Amino acid sequence: MRILLICDDYYHPGNVPIEGIVPLKEKGFIFDIITNAKDFKPEMLSEYPVVLLCKCDEVSKEDRTPWKTSEIQKAFIDYVENGGGLLAVHTATVAGENTILLDKLIGSKFAYHPADCPVTVQPIKPHPVTEGVGMFCEVDEHYRLEILADDIDILIASYSPPQGDSTKYAEDPYNNTEAWVCPSGYVRTQGKGRICVLTPGHHLAVWLNPQFQKTLENVLNWCSAKHG
Repeated sequence: MRILLICDDYYHPGNVPIEGIVPLKEKGFIFDIITNAKDFKPEMLSEYPVVLLCKCDEVSKEDRTPWKTSEIQKAFIDYVENGGGLLAVHTATVAGENTILLDKLIGSKFAYHPADCPVTVQPIKPHPVTEGVGMFCEVDEHYRLEILADDIDILIASYSPPQGDSTKYAEDPYNNTEAWVCPSGYVRTQGKGRICVLTPGHHLAVWLNPQFQKTLENVLNWCSAKHG
């Protein structure tokens, strides 16, 4: 299956997902990669059963100008509604100033995260996305989301220990505030298409964790409607 990977922004260099997808190539996935959004054209979408989006509203890590124009956002909506699959990972949930159309398609947007910490990720519901996936723990950015869609089906939860406060980066990340349990994997549908959001993935160790690899494999198959 050929997948379009769109990645690379200032805080999330493209080498992380690019290296993170290498094991998936052994599962029969072929990836075409775009790191500079100026190389993206909306008509490309129709060539792929699934798009793996790992980029916020920045052209690249060197060029932080927005790229998610209204035309591009509407193209993603049309793509999904006509049966395309969209896997949005980590930084894909970071909203731009004018990305509300795509944010609503994804179903959430990034709110904030505390300092890097051990994050435990655990499937909580049977689904093709979670089939054969076990719990794992890696140091990561533990994303908090603002949910925008009322039909998300939460399949995976994540936990991080007491740390910091809601000011994002406390000097002492472990200062006895409440622990956090957050949705870290969910699915929704729109039209004929399927959408999955996974919030882990800031660090390469997360991508290469066997449990996350299995999740990615499952999601790509599910988003392509391979499981029916």
